[in-house]
This record gives sequence, structure tokens and C-alpha cells, in this order.
Amino acid sequence: MIDKIKTEFSKQFSVEPRIFRAPGRVNLVGEHTDYNDGFVMPFAINRATIVAGAKRDDRRIEVAALDMDETASIDLDTAPQKQRKTWVDYVEGTARCVEEEFGKIAGANLVITSDVPIGSGLSSSAALEISVGFALLSLSGIEVDREKLAFAGQKAEHEYAGTKSGIMDQFAASFSKKGSAMLLDCRSLKRQQIPFETDDTMTVVCDTKVEHSLASSEYNRRREECEEGVRLLQKHLPKIKALRDVSMDGLEKYKNDLPDVVYRRCRHVIGENERTLKAAEYFKSRDLVNAGKLMFESHASLRDDYEVSCKELDTLVQIASSVEGVFGARMTGGGFGGCTVNIIRKNVLDGFKRSINEGYIRRFDREPGIYEFHAADGASEVSL
Repeated sequence: MIDKIKTEFSKQFSVEPRIFRAPGRVNLVGEHTDYNDGFVMPFAINRATIVAGAKRDDRRIEVAALDMDETASIDLDTAPQKQRKTWVDYVEGTARCVEEEFGKIAGANLVITSDVPIGSGLSSSAALEISVGFALLSLSGIEVDREKLAFAGQKAEHEYAGTKSGIMDQFAASFSKKGSAMLLDCRSLKRQQIPFETDDTMTVVCDTKVEHSLASSEYNRRREECEEGVRLLQKHLPKIKALRDVSMDGLEKYKNDLPDVVYRRCRHVIGENERTLKAAEYFKSRDLVNAGKLMFESHASLRDDYEVSCKELDTLVQIASSVEGVFGARMTGGGFGGCTVNIIRKNVLDGFKRSINEGYIRRFDREPGIYEFHAADGASEVSL
């Protein structure tokens, strides 16, 4: 990818570029908790968005997306354009929001490519935001504050792409460490690296090949339902600010004051926070059996209470649960399609792939994607 993008950049702009990268991510456990001030445990995958760039003397960003075979031109001295519903939203949104966070930036020539599957729940959008933001700051000679960069990427997602996402994806792309998952407190932003890979286990991601849109009304509606739950519970629990502050006992005590659908959304989030903290302890102690049980429980909650799964995701988890040597499986990402994450023994990999492939084809008459991922580092400039 790097050789390809260097060659293409030099062909288009006749100068040597600098190269930047930011990874996609898989979330082991802790889904739809980040925008509720909760806990998540993602890790960066060894697939990334790569940006080749060089500074310009004006305030224009000329950008080519190799994988789309498309180009765009953005003038930072003119009024912004929002929600075109294309990849350009993420580039322009990141540039504008980075400038709001860090101050005036220079124009740049950029070429972008990625091997993070789009629409699969592996956070291709955050990989794009953080890689572009890292590149623009570095090319402008501005020191990269990763926390500010992550929030700029989230703001771009909110305002330019129209998705009210939490902070997990941008923090994973910015702060992840090789070999570890990151337990993130989405309120305090405290981060703890949790080693979870062992010599005889591996992480396999299965792709339904059903693309989802996180900007869809369903995703944003879930956030609204959680916020409604907080408002209703505050009548009895006035000190709470988010579902993070509510215990399961507290929810059960006042459940009759909540519409059923709001109660179930709250039950998922509160239970998911508990599962995430327990899973972190199990992974630290190498207790993959109990960590895996929590992954299965997480999927059931996402399917039944949060209702963001789909028949393809459920089928992949069901097949995985029947394969000996699989510790845990669950949907990962926003839902409505995308991928499952599976922790398995290395020595069952071939049988696992065969079972997943055959079972999925039998049900849906098409093959799933199957990826073997390792935990990678967060965003960086690539040394050439």
C-alpha cells in the first residue's frame, strides 16, 4: 500500500510525500456504551488508512481517494459544505474541526488509500478522520495532541457525516498499543492497556458483507432513547448525568416509569458496562472462558434489548458457539450488519473457518469475509 500510494502521489504532484496511517478497530466488548459515558474495550487492527501528503503554499486541500478513483478540492477560506453523504465529508469535516481545535492549518495535497473494509463495523470512518487529521497537523508543523485530534474527528463525524457517535473509535485509532486492547472510561478518558492475545489464541473477525450506515436514523434513535431514559430516571435519581451512573438495581426499581423499549435500551447499556469491566479483569488474568461467556452475553443483549443485530450477525455467532475451541463471539461495531469478533484457539482455525463458511453459505447463499487480526499501534507517521 505504501509503495503504491507513494508512486501515485509522485505521479500526481511531482514531489516526495510524507506518509501517515491510522488503524481501524475491533471492539472486544462494550457496545453502544461510549455515548452513554460508559466503558469500552477496543483494539486497533493491523489494517489502516494510509495518507500520503505534502504541504501547499495556499489554503486548498487537493485530495485523491485511490480506492474510489475520485478526487475533491476543498478551499479552507470558503464556507464549509456538510453532509454530502460521500467520503469527502470526512476529509473536509476533519480539516475544519482540526482547525477549530488547533488553529489555522496549511493547505495540502493528499492521496488516500485503505484496506479497512468500509461499512463493516471496523471503524473505517475514524481511521480516515484520524489519518487525515494527523497528516494535516504534521504537514502544518503543528504538534499532534492525540486527545484533541480524537475529539476533532468525533466532531467531524457529528457535524459533517451526521452520525452522533461516541468517542471510542477515534480514541482507538489514536491511542491503541500493539498486543493490547484499551479499556477506556468514556467519561474520564482514563485508559488502561489490557493484554489479551496469547501464544495459543487468536482473534478472527467474520464479515456479514451486509453494509450498515451509522448515519442512519436507527443509530441516532438509539442515542435518543438512552437520553430519554436518563431524563425519566432523573425524576427519581436526580444526581445521574448518564446511564453510566445508574445501577441495574436502580433501573429495575423504576422500570415501570419507562416505556418498555426505553427500559430495554437502558438495561443493555447498564449491563454492558458491567460486562466490560468484568471482561477486562478476566482478560488480564487470562481467563478466556469467562471472558468469552461475557462476549456471548453481550451479543444476546445487543440482539434482544438494543435490537441492533441482524439475522446474518446472529447466524455467525450461532455457528461460532457450536465450534469447539471458540471462547467467545459477538457482533462488533454499530450493528445492522458488519462483523462479529471471535476469540478462538489457534489450533481450531481451519475448522472454524470451514464451519463459518459452510454454515453461512447454506443460510444466505454467499460467502462471509473472514479476517485474522492482530492488535496494532494507533496513528503514526510512517518512517520511510
